[in-house]
Amino acid sequence: MKKLSAIFTAVLLSAALSACAEKKSFTEPDGKLDSCSIRFSWWGGDDRHEATLKAIDLWNEKHPDINIIPEYGGWDGWTEKLSSQINGGTAPDIMQINYDWLVSFSGGNKFYDLGKLKNFLDLSGYDEDILSFGENNNILNAVTVSVSGRGLFYNSDVYKSFGAEYPHTWNELLALGDKFDDNGVYPIDLDIQSGGTAWYLAVVYVQQKTGREFITMDGKLGFSEEDIKTALDFYKQLEDNHVIRNVRSRTDEDGNAALYQSPEFISGKVAGILEWGSSVGKYEMSLPEGILEAGPMLTDDSGNSDGWLIKPSMLYAISAETQYPDESAAFMNFLLNDEECADILGTTRGIPASSYAEKSLEKNGKLKGLALENHTMLEQINTFTISPYMELAKMKEFYNEAVESVSYNTSDTAAAAKKMYDSINEYLEKIKK
Repeated sequence: MKKLSAIFTAVLLSAALSACAEKKSFTEPDGKLDSCSIRFSWWGGDDRHEATLKAIDLWNEKHPDINIIPEYGGWDGWTEKLSSQINGGTAPDIMQINYDWLVSFSGGNKFYDLGKLKNFLDLSGYDEDILSFGENNNILNAVTVSVSGRGLFYNSDVYKSFGAEYPHTWNELLALGDKFDDNGVYPIDLDIQSGGTAWYLAVVYVQQKTGREFITMDGKLGFSEEDIKTALDFYKQLEDNHVIRNVRSRTDEDGNAALYQSPEFISGKVAGILEWGSSVGKYEMSLPEGILEAGPMLTDDSGNSDGWLIKPSMLYAISAETQYPDESAAFMNFLLNDEECADILGTTRGIPASSYAEKSLEKNGKLKGLALENHTMLEQINTFTISPYMELAKMKEFYNEAVESVSYNTSDTAAAAKKMYDSINEYLEKIKK
């Protein structure tokens, strides 16, 4: 298991500003900070947006010669937007990136070699294993913001009203549908707008049963065709047992709304969710304070908890085409390590991987909440690290196609499993050539 906590060390970064003429084009960093405006982009929910804008205000107040221009939005469509910018040469200087983008954009050398920016980017507060998440061909292209895993979170008021306990095992989860009545209340649901969420839960279930990884770190399919069928059978059981809504119901009732914005979730008709610990804050904000609670990491009947997945929840990267590598590195350092900034951002991006930021939150009493509870539970079990190949957008199309065909009964699980197995193998071979 990759440990989620970073090593606590204490090295401070200091740098002087020099308001000089604008740099004409990208070359090498020159070791000084010039007057400029740089763009920073990220996705997230309102909790993350509000905190990040406040942090940017603090930076702009402290460093009036380096103006940060924010660009932000929700996750839906964000990959496509950034892909277009990166491939079109209009990428922001600093980007919050997803784990799989290191694979997606690696061929074009789209991200800066951060090893060249040590004058302004302090990485001494990072464990080497955590830093390795952002490496590509032994070059550090991105820095992990936090390490996260998904967990199950429940509307405590709804559960109490049904006299239901949070499940500890997969069988207890499957049996939960019997505790809830048939008037449209479900014990959990899986966000159809968050590609692969339903498949993720099924993967954890099978990894726990078999000990096999779904996709290996070097981009090979670790599941057999029968393993994929087992995962799809489990998903169908969740629907048939009234544990989750089927795809048609989710589409009809939620439309294009993300689950945290859905009337079904806000009203309590969806009483539980599967979400990354780093992103659960947007669900907390949709309910009265203290209503959403973290539940146990599900095990098999013997108590085996293996199989749950962790990954860098997100990383920060600098565009290889930036005209301001030093200035971008200085701002990235502020986001990752600055005590005041950490206090503002809190856990809106999960528990910080930087020991400096984590220590600041602990000192200021901000290291708390559902993100911390999820983080702590994951530290106590044996986890698998998600392969970046599992996160690729095309792969999520394969997952969603299989889940939807089973949900709509246009395919049985055996046929859907075969199609997914063949499609994944073919795609992984193609992209690695």
